[in-house]
Amino acid sequence: MQQPPKSLGEFLVSNNPNPVRDYREPPEEEEMIEAERDLAEDAEWKRIQQNTFTRWANEHLKIIDKTIMSLETDLSDGLALIALIEVLSQKKMSKHNKRPTFRSQKLENISVAMKFLEREGIKIINIDSTDIVDCKLKLILGLIWLLILHYSISMPMWDTDGTDDKQTPKQRLLNWVKNRIPELPIHNFTTDWNDGKAIGALVDNVAPGLCPDWSTWDPKDALQNATEAMNLADDWLGVRQLIKPDEMTNPVIDEQSMMTYLSQYPSAKLKQGAPIRPRTNPNSIPPPRVRCYGPGIEPTGPVVDTVANFTVETFSAGSGNVEVKVLNPSGSPEQVDVRFNNDKALTYSVSYIPKVQGPHKVYVKFSGRDVPKSPYNVMVEGVAGDASKVSASGPGLLPDGVIVKRPTYFDIHTKDAGKGVPEVIILDPQGQKTSVAAKVRQIEANVWRCDYTAATAGLHSVNVFYAGKPIPNSPFGVRVSPSSDPKKVRAFGRGLQPTGVRVGDVADFRISTEGAGEGIPQVRILGPGGQNTHFEMKAINNSTFDAVYKPNKEGRYRVMISHGGQEIPKSPFDVNVGPKKISSIVAFGPGLHSGIVDQPACFVVETNGETGALGFSVAGPSQAKIECIDNGDGSALVKYHPTAPGEYAVHILCDEEDIPKSPYMAQVIVQPPDVHPQNVKVYGEGVEPNSLEVGKKTEFFIDHKNAGVAPLEIKVSDTQGRPEQVQINEKADGIKQIFYTPSNAKPHTVEVNYGGVAAPNSPFRVYVNAPLNPAKVQAFGPWLERPDLKPNEPTHFIVDASDAGQGALEATVINDITKQPVPVQIIDNEDNTYTVELTPDLAGTYTTNLTYGGLKVPLTMKSVISPTVDVSKVQVEGLESSVVMNAQTAFNVDMSKLGQKIDTSRLSCAITDPKGKIIPSKITRTNEVFKILYTPFEAGRHTIELCYDNMPVPGSPFVIHVKSGCDPSRCKAYGKGLEGGVMNQKAKFTVTTREAGIGGLSFAIEGPSEAKMSCVDNRDGSCDVEFLPTEPGEYDITIKFAEKHIPGSPFKVFITGSSQQVPTGDFRSVKLYGPAVETLHVYEGIPASFFINVSDAGAGLIGVEMTSSEGGAVENYEVEERGDGNYMVTFIPPKQNTTITAKVSFAKNNVPGSPFTMKVLQPMAVKSSNIVMSSDITKQPLPASVPAKFSIDTKAIGKSVNSKDINVFIKNAQGKSINAQLEQGADGKFHIIFVPEEIGNHNISVQYAGKEIEGSPFILQSAPTGNANLCKFVNTAAEKVIFGKKNRLTVDAREAGTGNVTCTIKLTNGRYIDTEIVEKDGFFDIFYLLPEPGTYDVDVKFGGKQVPNGLMRMTVK
Repeated sequence: MQQPPKSLGEFLVSNNPNPVRDYREPPEEEEMIEAERDLAEDAEWKRIQQNTFTRWANEHLKIIDKTIMSLETDLSDGLALIALIEVLSQKKMSKHNKRPTFRSQKLENISVAMKFLEREGIKIINIDSTDIVDCKLKLILGLIWLLILHYSISMPMWDTDGTDDKQTPKQRLLNWVKNRIPELPIHNFTTDWNDGKAIGALVDNVAPGLCPDWSTWDPKDALQNATEAMNLADDWLGVRQLIKPDEMTNPVIDEQSMMTYLSQYPSAKLKQGAPIRPRTNPNSIPPPRVRCYGPGIEPTGPVVDTVANFTVETFSAGSGNVEVKVLNPSGSPEQVDVRFNNDKALTYSVSYIPKVQGPHKVYVKFSGRDVPKSPYNVMVEGVAGDASKVSASGPGLLPDGVIVKRPTYFDIHTKDAGKGVPEVIILDPQGQKTSVAAKVRQIEANVWRCDYTAATAGLHSVNVFYAGKPIPNSPFGVRVSPSSDPKKVRAFGRGLQPTGVRVGDVADFRISTEGAGEGIPQVRILGPGGQNTHFEMKAINNSTFDAVYKPNKEGRYRVMISHGGQEIPKSPFDVNVGPKKISSIVAFGPGLHSGIVDQPACFVVETNGETGALGFSVAGPSQAKIECIDNGDGSALVKYHPTAPGEYAVHILCDEEDIPKSPYMAQVIVQPPDVHPQNVKVYGEGVEPNSLEVGKKTEFFIDHKNAGVAPLEIKVSDTQGRPEQVQINEKADGIKQIFYTPSNAKPHTVEVNYGGVAAPNSPFRVYVNAPLNPAKVQAFGPWLERPDLKPNEPTHFIVDASDAGQGALEATVINDITKQPVPVQIIDNEDNTYTVELTPDLAGTYTTNLTYGGLKVPLTMKSVISPTVDVSKVQVEGLESSVVMNAQTAFNVDMSKLGQKIDTSRLSCAITDPKGKIIPSKITRTNEVFKILYTPFEAGRHTIELCYDNMPVPGSPFVIHVKSGCDPSRCKAYGKGLEGGVMNQKAKFTVTTREAGIGGLSFAIEGPSEAKMSCVDNRDGSCDVEFLPTEPGEYDITIKFAEKHIPGSPFKVFITGSSQQVPTGDFRSVKLYGPAVETLHVYEGIPASFFINVSDAGAGLIGVEMTSSEGGAVENYEVEERGDGNYMVTFIPPKQNTTITAKVSFAKNNVPGSPFTMKVLQPMAVKSSNIVMSSDITKQPLPASVPAKFSIDTKAIGKSVNSKDINVFIKNAQGKSINAQLEQGADGKFHIIFVPEEIGNHNISVQYAGKEIEGSPFILQSAPTGNANLCKFVNTAAEKVIFGKKNRLTVDAREAGTGNVTCTIKLTNGRYIDTEIVEKDGFFDIFYLLPEPGTYDVDVKFGGKQVPNGLMRMTVK
């Protein structure tokens, strides 16, 4: 890339519009040719309409900053289609999936769009959701054409329309054109436009005087005519060139593309400053057909001492010379540079540098005659704008993605930049600044668009200037890729399969670019959370590339492959990586790697004792019939029959999950004419199923004389896939003699493959025997190896007799002290291995003895059971023998006397109802006392089994009798409202009924006055009650449950006679708090804040006034509502040693503590290295929805640190701020606690005295936890609810595992609503209050992932 220029004066700019549009369509009458072309993938009409329709769509999508690169692929997930329809219809679509991953989600999105169009009155025939998801281009073009007909031709109201309701859209547009240009016979949208005169007439009729000489144009100059008219329409009517002039003048112009282009004219409006002129006198010489454009001839924009550029286009004028003269306000000429660009449009680049401020005149002549509108009046400004405030963005500035000879663009934003115009210079890889023409035009206020087309591949330097100075980040490096055909690129391999790849696997794939053109494929792999995944790619040859990656976490990986800046077919590939799996199942055989069309491809699967349902599937170019033959010994022979060549994915499943290394990728080819694997003969003892002997050599023979010439492959392996050494002897008659010696007694498989195909009857299953030898029996497992075994804890061990011959196993386990045997269960795994299960009941030493085939196994095996804790010291308190049905009940377990560290996971509680079912219970801990809560739902006898470390505590199992009905004596009432109160002030108390069963709660109050009472159900077995006494005296409050008094009822409450009621707008109830209020000092230039709480003050206006001791107000403060009556005041303190006085008023009165003063101090000089963060905070991903914690150490500062000087700012992946709690620990440590509700990166900034500490900012990643799919709603939100009322959602997450429920509710304007979530026994209650009418989006997640039906919308009226 070239060195960035210091100013625009170093360049000579050529703004040459040269858009490249390449399409043709045959005329309608050539039906046979059209039909033949329709069958081709690259049919010309597809390219024509795809380009035209893509530009049409992008003209509408640019309103929302979106771009479609390919109609064929970019609509497949439904998001771009929904966005386009929303822009066209000016309506919002119903709920749809914002992040579609699976095919079902994409189909659902397309269906939402289709149903919306049907409601809009657009009839869609023979197009459904699968066509769009499957990228069927012809049908996609048909859908876009329906949108063009409806929204661009049928719907818009046109002036002088004369619309007949019975007209088709084509007739409507054609009649509108005829009414506009009655001078010409227009009957179609094809040949009548070929000479360029019709489009000139239309431009001049839409904007009289813009193209007045069209009637004098020579039809022989068709391309020049169309170019002049379409350029004028583009520049001054805003009619974009959705087709090119050379396409319009082509005899086989595409009708639908032409209609799409012409549909812009009925709504076109003439821009200010257009070159309107009268029609040339036919007796005079017409002015040269020269077009001038560019900022150098605009009425305003050029500035003193800054290069002003413009372009003179002479394409339509014939041959001649260009002369330019610029006169300043005094009439003196300025120096002008004119250079011919020698391009297709025959343009000249003109530049001059005005030296004085004021009006200038620019004279342009062609062949000695003034061009239209010459001279141009240009007002030169004296002060240049600020280029540093200009920004540029768009696809034409991206580092990659721009393609040779393919038009691209970017936008330049000049808001607040002052006077000036943008200029663009593009240097090609050779540093030439005239090879790439950049056309800059203003598309709206403060927004300019630059269009360009690169002619060569390589690194280009895009230089953007404003008022002669480079803007920020200019020059931009843009790597232009060579043109290519990505449709011809193929990618295949295990690393691209949707399922089967697991954590730690080597996932590989191959990319073939043969026939796709020049260039190296680009690969990008995104792992879970959108993280880039490392991969390696190497070139095998010029058109073959091998890539490999190794996933390190489970989840969805997205492999994106592009060529020449465009994605290849089927990209992106979604690969769902499963957890690392260890399995004893192995598979081997030629059918896992190769095969021949119409020949069976074989392989063997060995289960090695692993249980589970085996399954097989083969995916490839053809449907392949699968045969599975069970050998009856834990193995299976599998054959599949491919009928077409290509790559096949062979999936081997156990319990519907791929085994390790599955799927296997097999390359199937057409059988060579001179190779016949079916003629291979294999025979001999070594391939007979009869039993062989371990260690004894055996043999077999292979005769392939009549099979042709092909590679011969021989493999002998046991059930673990371990190979045996094979010896091959060539006999005189060409027959091969094969020797091998079985090394163990496991069944063996003999494979004979010829040319990659199994020989007849291969693979062969051979059984091997070993002589009975108990010395070869092996035993291992937890019972024999673990040192931490406990009494009453089930355990097991494995006995392997696979090398010991055939025999029966017996096992005894004896307690060395009591001499009593322990019951054992022997399970035959059917592969000469056994599992022995047992549960020892006492501590001590045990001896294990084995016999095999009646012979003693010479193994000495001792196991030690450690004594467990003394559970006699565990005390159970508060366990009642009789409780009430449907009422929550609790009791305590005191373990404080155990004398050792208590492990919560070792305490278990099982509560069984009369039907034998286990009912849920919850264990909570406070120090060394555990509370167990449960709710019985059946009347009758219940048992509670309470164990610690598998040992029953004293008294367990406990028997509890549950009775139906309710028990009012278990209700409780408390609160200051039952102790006394003040007249005209609300009194409050609380009633709990959670342990009383099911019944109705009633209240009554009697006293000197009627006291209005209200009750709020807290949804947790309690309610809050308020009453307002208006007279002093004694009041009786009666509280009944199930028509019976609760304990203490009726309550006697004495109300005093004070008449001081807090009125509405009581300034005395306002509270001030926060760092600035509590410390009364702030730091220069570091944001400070304090809070105002008006929740108890009623209605009133808040006033804030801040002044400095140097005089004048502190104006840079903001007041932000934080909810629940809280307001935060933030401000930037002025320079040090000044004093700020803050005055806060409410209802026009100073609130308590106001005014108050704050001293502005010098910012503390703190070395960031003096504060240290915990070193392990970024090592492991955080479980989403679970509180996270990290610490900072401030000891090195050398003084006591105030927590108010530490600020923590956390934002999630969506940019939403997350609240953090700061706790002060011992020895200068502070703990930061927050809840990562969303999955992804969390940006965390920790500041001390306004400065980042060492290592800050940093990123913590959160990962999903639990299983959100197992959550379900107990009750859901109604579609229509009333605002101002407390509402509740309940989620049952008992089966979802570790994690919590989170919920976000926000208005469609982006405002978030506070929620409160209460968890009880795995149920999560979500309480929320909707403050105003409107539409709310609700998102409920568990462990960071959305629960089923968790995304909903509520309308509040």
